[in-house]
Amino acid sequence: MEKSDLPVEAPSVLKQSSYQNIKGFDCVDLENGNDHNRLGNATSDKESKGESVAISESTKLDGQDIAISIPPMMPLSSLSLSLPSSPSGLHIGQTKLVVYPEKCRNTNQNNPTNQNPQISRQKQFRSQPILVVEGTKRKLVRSETMRDSRFDPFKTWSGKLERQISNLRGMPTEEEALEAGETKRHETEEAPGVDRYFDALEGPELDTLRATEVSVLPEDEKWPFLLRFPVNAFGMCLGVSSQAILWKTLNTSPVMSFLHISPIPNLILWWASLVLMVFVSFLYLLKIVFYLEAVKREYHHPVRANFFFAPWIACLFLSLGVPPSIAANLQPIIWYILMAPLFIFELKIYGQWMSGGHRRLSKVANPSNHLSIIGNFIGALLGANMGLKEGPIFFFAVGLAHYMVLFVTLYQRLPTNATLPKELHPVFFLFVAPPSVACMAWAKIQGEFDHGAKILYFIALFLYMSLAVRVNFFRGFRFSLSWWAYTFPMTGASIATIKYTTAVTNIMTRSLSLCLSAISTFTVSTLLVYTIIHAFVLQDLFPNDISIAITKKKPKFSKMLAQFRSSSSDSKDFDYSISKGLEF
Repeated sequence: MEKSDLPVEAPSVLKQSSYQNIKGFDCVDLENGNDHNRLGNATSDKESKGESVAISESTKLDGQDIAISIPPMMPLSSLSLSLPSSPSGLHIGQTKLVVYPEKCRNTNQNNPTNQNPQISRQKQFRSQPILVVEGTKRKLVRSETMRDSRFDPFKTWSGKLERQISNLRGMPTEEEALEAGETKRHETEEAPGVDRYFDALEGPELDTLRATEVSVLPEDEKWPFLLRFPVNAFGMCLGVSSQAILWKTLNTSPVMSFLHISPIPNLILWWASLVLMVFVSFLYLLKIVFYLEAVKREYHHPVRANFFFAPWIACLFLSLGVPPSIAANLQPIIWYILMAPLFIFELKIYGQWMSGGHRRLSKVANPSNHLSIIGNFIGALLGANMGLKEGPIFFFAVGLAHYMVLFVTLYQRLPTNATLPKELHPVFFLFVAPPSVACMAWAKIQGEFDHGAKILYFIALFLYMSLAVRVNFFRGFRFSLSWWAYTFPMTGASIATIKYTTAVTNIMTRSLSLCLSAISTFTVSTLLVYTIIHAFVLQDLFPNDISIAITKKKPKFSKMLAQFRSSSSDSKDFDYSISKGLEF
């Protein structure tokens, strides 16, 4: 028997369900000629009463009459079936014939020529999820069975595991195959070049999307948490761990003994900073595991690349601030372990500054570049505390050479002449951090707070005062993670002042040490409270990270997009609809 002679069995789910009760099921009223599609509400009077209708008609096919009848069906619970309106590609008018297999099996076997050749040749189609558009909310509501693939390009496995689990239920559909091919193409592409970041983003920190650009991810809804968790969150670890060093210095410094500081604050702050460091590191490791593409984009970002120094600097702070009750002296092997990754990062970053390519210093210079400098001075300070000689001098020399170049470059503001946004004004306090730590490192290497250490300290003190007198410069803007840039530079200046007071002891230096320490502690305490409120109460601490969601090529319609954004209040829907057509 040929394959075409076999009767076509109707699926069991269709035998047991009434099509009148299923919303979104395509049906045809043969008596009135009405086509009831899935979005329409037209039904016959009998259908509205929920009655089962038995339809019979005689249709002439190839010169013979075939009696077709549909037995009444008992209405069951409504099922969510999503079927294509015309799977065979034939117009509904050409296939009004509905064959009930139980009644017509004998007729089909006796008359093989009665079968429509077009119907016999048509492919079998499986049910597909259907997107329903709600006109009032102006957004797409996806079926529960459809996987959200908009964030797949940023995922480590790009949703492969989810598709494999879905495919266990049946063969992959054509749309899933196209999606898999598109995802595979995304995986082979590299992160955008540095020029693309400058073209698509604006502001000295390059975290604001230009009006002529569009994001590859939806801007009108909140992204997954790990995708919004930035690498600059390690700034919180820097702030809290530097406070542990401050309170350890207040406790152990002879010139501050009149305060009678207990070692308990140092112990509490050190454990708190250790827990915070572990927690933030764990979250970012999860981001590396699940959203590796997003981490790559942060690493290639001209500004975010500097924050990859922050985890290792925080570990150096923890080593410097360890309470005497836990460890009086640390083993030198810890210094080598912590300085090895910093040295590798510096070889890459400093080499890019010097090579004159797309990432030359005159193009990518910004206040966050100080993070790549501070690690050298902190490493030199820790190594000198451990009794090392050559290693600390080496890193101090490397840091000093690149700090002088960076300091001049940032003063000239070569990369951009744009005014620094208010949300980023606290980043200017990073200017204070390198000379503050450098003076302490040099004093420890030399064994005394000599003239070289005093020169570096006075530079830091002048920069601190030049920023502190500009009160209006740091008021009237919303809270953000950039506020943590206040903390460890101010703390570093406080510790350096205490060290200077040890060499030059008088009422003025002691008062200055006490004043700067109080300001630093108050700032960290306030920011910690604000961070907890915004993270757990307001839940707006980590907004969508637009800086990693830029397209790899500039949109051809950039001028039209800029005009549309300036004239239309509904630009978010427009951005989302056109971003899907861009090359990621």
